[in-house]
Amino acid sequence: MSEPDVLPSHKEQTAQAIERRSLRVLVADDDADTVLTLEMVLRDEGHETRGVYRGTDVLRTVRQFVPDAVFLDIKMPDLNGYDVARAVRSKNGNVLLIAISGVHNAEPDRLLAGMAGFDHFLSKPYQTTDVLRLLEPLRRLNA
Repeated sequence: MSEPDVLPSHKEQTAQAIERRSLRVLVADDDADTVLTLEMVLRDEGHETRGVYRGTDVLRTVRQFVPDAVFLDIKMPDLNGYDVARAVRSKNGNVLLIAISGVHNAEPDRLLAGMAGFDHFLSKPYQTTDVLRLLEPLRRLNA
């Protein structure tokens, strides 16, 4: 005998909605493959994304797109990630800033990232699970 279909309770529906909460995420890296791949992962999770390739484009896009989170490469053309993070943080203290770097990943680089206003630091290559784990608390806060 099979069990009848049971509709989820309101509490379960609310919990599921929280899990699926969409964020606005900006991905900034001078490497197009990195931007496109990370955007694809984030979109598959239901997030709205924008990708940019230069430091100056980050500042413009933050004003226009108003992201919840920014994944920002440290080594960017025009303005490096540290300078961009300071500028973003001075205007939008609530955005989640995540440094990503394949070159600048020693402990002094992590300290500089913290001083510039980054909330987290990911070394390339990073795992998709690490990216999603960093966004999870923000998804729950914005529900």
